[in-house]
Amino acid sequence: MISSPDGAVTAAPLRTGFRWLQLAMGIVCMAMIANLQYGWTLFVDPIDAAHHWGRAAIQLAFTIFVVTETWLVPVEAWFVDKYGPRIVIMFGGAMIALSWILNSYADSLTLLYAAAIIGGMGAGAVYGTCVGNALKWFPDRRGLAAGATAAGFGAGAALTVVPIASMIVSSGYQHAFLTFGIGQGLIVFVLAFFIQPPRISIPPKKKQLNLPQTRIDFTPPQVLRTPVFWVMYLVFVMVASGGLMTAAQIAPIAHDFKIADTPVTLAGFQMAALTFAISLDRIFDGFGRPFFGFVSDTIGREPTMFIAFGTAAVMLLTLSAYGHIPVVFVLATAVYFGVFGEIYSLFPATCGDTFGSKFATTNNGMLYTAKGTASLLVPLASVISTAYGWKAVFVVAVALNATAALMALFVIKPLRRAFILGKEAEGTSTATGSAKTETA
Repeated sequence: MISSPDGAVTAAPLRTGFRWLQLAMGIVCMAMIANLQYGWTLFVDPIDAAHHWGRAAIQLAFTIFVVTETWLVPVEAWFVDKYGPRIVIMFGGAMIALSWILNSYADSLTLLYAAAIIGGMGAGAVYGTCVGNALKWFPDRRGLAAGATAAGFGAGAALTVVPIASMIVSSGYQHAFLTFGIGQGLIVFVLAFFIQPPRISIPPKKKQLNLPQTRIDFTPPQVLRTPVFWVMYLVFVMVASGGLMTAAQIAPIAHDFKIADTPVTLAGFQMAALTFAISLDRIFDGFGRPFFGFVSDTIGREPTMFIAFGTAAVMLLTLSAYGHIPVVFVLATAVYFGVFGEIYSLFPATCGDTFGSKFATTNNGMLYTAKGTASLLVPLASVISTAYGWKAVFVVAVALNATAALMALFVIKPLRRAFILGKEAEGTSTATGSAKTETA
């Protein structure tokens, strides 16, 4: 760590062991913000039982959180590029702690929504910074690095699902909010002191990867003017909407299927169906992100998307038809989240491959706002389920995932390759023309 004359900390040198340490700290920070999204479903019914605000009104807080978390990431990424990751992650740690502290005292929807905004600001600051930092440290293994970092967010709630659920039952949801909020925020705040970006950029090893990767660093305004960015954005929204709905509504779905407290035994473990499902969901989600990232580094981003999105559609269809069977509910949701979470490794990696490393944090932050757009559909799921049942919600999600799988292979793949090859050819032509002019 090197200090400049004005006291600012410059980027760290590029050492192989050091970058893996940076990756590990980013994963821990991500794990500490996971409960803000994936642990939320445990609090919905207890909050409703205490205040009778209704599920739809309470779930609006979840939507506000996700929208704030995602849509502010490009702004927070700008601060990262200007001031470095440390200050942004410190800010994130303070905000996520404050958010759950406020949730513990919330006696009105207004305060609940305010806490959601604060939590979204904090989670977005941590998420965008850690993923962007991973892309910069590992341009040669973008899928694996982004997947491992995102795995912290996907699996981070796995170890705390049972303790939170137990604390809600024994001490009330308010005490669970307060205790875990302070603990999670404090860990992020401390780790922020040690997170740094690389000092130099590593060019992607194009010949060693079965992937098209640009050698041009596109600025955010340039990225926003490309059709390929918006096609990727649309597919991200289509897939994310189903996953966010399932993550936010899994407890209400289990209760409506009347299986939430039904004991399920698998591999010698026995738990209530809902608790078992959420625990396995986090484990599969966490494992799936680096796994599919690694696979995409080998066979390509779009073929991996096709496999994952297609499997997600099959699992959602299974839940629609047989979700009322406890063991099917547990296993189908586990497999679904195992393939759903890969969007948080594949899209950042694809973004870095397509638009370069220099502005990776901001460019990925802009793409990540698709998650916020998708979250707007979460309250709509409650409305549809009330009118037509959960089967109708699942059918819509199946259609979106199946369409996204086809678009990944037959739209994004050719469009992205044409963009990369076209821009590089254009750059070579320009360079050649300039050289001839200088020679003349």
